[in-house]
Amino acid sequence: MTRVVLYGRAGCHLCDEAREVVRAVCAETGDEWTEVDIDAASVPGSSVGRDLVDELGELVPVVEVDGVRQGYWRIDAARLRRTLTPAGPRPLA
Repeated sequence: MTRVVLYGRAGCHLCDEAREVVRAVCAETGDEWTEVDIDAASVPGSSVGRDLVDELGELVPVVEVDGVRQGYWRIDAARLRRTLTPAGPRPLA
């Protein structure tokens, strides 16, 4: 299963920006990512099982990691990186 999913649509400049952020951060962390066009995925008979246009249409681009929404509209590279990078041991003091 792909950890990172970018939901967007064709002709969306924010989606273009988000794609570059997701591509760069996932290249750093080594995580796989995929992109879903909400307009194409919401065609009747689609196997997605969600009406993505109704659910996400006003929010795209949307990024989910492990099924949890991490951001929408403007995707924050630092936040995505923190989400994908496991926290190491922390000092007690």
